[in-house]
Amino acid sequence: MTSVRLPLFPLNSVLFPGLVLPLNVFEARYRAMMRDLLAQPEDERRFGVIAIRDGREVAPTAQGMPDATLPAADGPAAGFGDDPMQAFHSVGCIADAATIREKSAADDTGYEVLATGTTRFRLRSVDASGPYLMGELEELEESQGEGAGALASGVVRAFRTYQKRLAWAHERTLSSSQDLPADPSVLSYLVAAAAVLDVPAKQQLLQAPDTAARLAQELKLLRHESALLGKLPSLPAVDLTRQPTSPN
Repeated sequence: MTSVRLPLFPLNSVLFPGLVLPLNVFEARYRAMMRDLLAQPEDERRFGVIAIRDGREVAPTAQGMPDATLPAADGPAAGFGDDPMQAFHSVGCIADAATIREKSAADDTGYEVLATGTTRFRLRSVDASGPYLMGELEELEESQGEGAGALASGVVRAFRTYQKRLAWAHERTLSSSQDLPADPSVLSYLVAAAAVLDVPAKQQLLQAPDTAARLAQELKLLRHESALLGKLPSLPAVDLTRQPTSPN
């Protein structure tokens, strides 16, 4: 396994390999991170995205609009307690920053970033001595596992059913189905990102030991969620399906 030292960007969402991550960066610690990344060659602008555990204060720098009710962050580990390792999940995803655009050089208002998930990692340690968190990351290889191909076929069928029932529960028209990737690993990450699941469920999918294990989890989750969606119209809580969800 390869070990690398990279800047850490904690989020209240999960990034998967192959998925695009737009970021609106305005906190001082993350502005400093982006300035340093811009000083690197374009093919070396990498950082680690790690999901914040439930019950911890979420840093306001994330996707979407900032929460004006949160206090301004002060220091690289602000909001994550005395031991940031305990605030984060153990497995994350390395992001490759394809675009880092400064909003206003005059007053340093922040950056708009477009990154793509590349490789999963296991977080080994966190260094809070600099302007932003740095992590020692152990890159994780993706192995297919036993029966990944057969499981992938089942996941495709289950995901199609899930999409239809989700669209129906939202009273929307399902657009023409796009082709899903044939590669089981790519499929497993795409379905994990697209399914409407909470952060702990997505985190479990990210840290699955291999593709087959991830697909098996997804097959179970999709069937369960589809069954619930099929019953929702007869329940008083049907409006729960219309709540906004994380893009990740």
